[in-house]
Amino acid sequence: MASALFSLVKKLVRKGSLKLTLASGETHMIGDGSGETVAVRIADQEAEDAVARDPTLKLGEMYMEGRFILEQGDIYDFLALVKQNTTNEIFDLRMATLLIGRIVWQQLKSRSPVNRNKYNVAHHYDLSAKLFDLFLDEDWQYSCAYFVPPGISLDEAQVAKKRHIAAKLLVEPGQRVLEIGSGWGGMGMYLAEANPGLDFTGITLSEEQLKVSRERAAKRGLSDRVRFELQDYRYLKGRKFDRIVSVGMFEHVGIGDYRKFFNKVSELLDDNGVMLLHSIARPKPSFATNAFIEKYIFPGGYIPSVGETLPPLEKAGLLVKDVEILPMHYAHTLRHWRNRFVARKAEAVALYDENFFRMWEFYLAGSEMGFRWDELFIMQIQITKNQFAVPDNRNYIGEREAKLREFEATRAPLEKIVF
Repeated sequence: MASALFSLVKKLVRKGSLKLTLASGETHMIGDGSGETVAVRIADQEAEDAVARDPTLKLGEMYMEGRFILEQGDIYDFLALVKQNTTNEIFDLRMATLLIGRIVWQQLKSRSPVNRNKYNVAHHYDLSAKLFDLFLDEDWQYSCAYFVPPGISLDEAQVAKKRHIAAKLLVEPGQRVLEIGSGWGGMGMYLAEANPGLDFTGITLSEEQLKVSRERAAKRGLSDRVRFELQDYRYLKGRKFDRIVSVGMFEHVGIGDYRKFFNKVSELLDDNGVMLLHSIARPKPSFATNAFIEKYIFPGGYIPSVGETLPPLEKAGLLVKDVEILPMHYAHTLRHWRNRFVARKAEAVALYDENFFRMWEFYLAGSEMGFRWDELFIMQIQITKNQFAVPDNRNYIGEREAKLREFEATRAPLEKIVF
């Protein structure tokens, strides 16, 4: 009787070259023989059956546990080989049932009145700061970089991202700025140093990020006008801001809370204010997050489509003034992160263990694969309440970026973060 996993993979992989060694020791060459061979070995029958039954979740779990073993090529090579042959086909009724069940469960959770935001953030962002230092740039930007011009380094691309966002925000000295999801403080410090007298408030639900952000701001002498708070955006009251920025946070809001998010933005944004929303997006609704990512990496997260984002924004009385789609930039960013992370494997294993290292390698590889092959992208939406709050052409972006480059040339170097 043919192995269930072999039957699935044979149906799936038509192009490329895959060497599959089953738990029984039986080896098969699958594909048309083109390209570099990727060789996989399954350690035991239980692992083989699990991957065949539920590949969306169990492939990552078995790789994490060292039971789905790459003997030639790496996990990204395997995922790319699979993705080049398929676009998320469902192969049988059992897989369809699993998918529908996950969609229903995630949709219910996203609309639950129980606030799990702080738990969900802590699950990922309150990991050891030393972990993130293994692969992020010098400013600890944990969001998509902007590789303009092409071929620049990760550090240069992350500065370019901050510059591009700052230009679209049209920030002026002395304004009040809010960042929803302030990370390790890099964006806030950049905006404050580029604009004298700027009053910046960054909010986060991560205690680790809060601690690091405050320390960094203090070291740069910015504590009097750059404040970081442990705060859920939903409960922020009594303030108005000239500018609001949110980078890489909207993916954690949850599809059931989009209306609440934009209602709060409308409440907090000055009548002449400007917001810039920077988020991962997809070309059409998916209704649920990848099972492995949901369980191990970003519980409660959801990647929206542009079409899912705009209706609740407009219902909140906000105006969309500009939408920019940035394709492939996150694929490049993730390639840099993964290469850096793998190069420092021994340090990652020392921090946690081999299973954790493989879990994060799978997460980084799978995410990169999603941007290269599943058409994921970054959307930047410029939002106002007043149609006259921004210019009627996009020339100002390049002009402001040029001025920001002058500021960057004189900016003091970033200090190394010490743990």
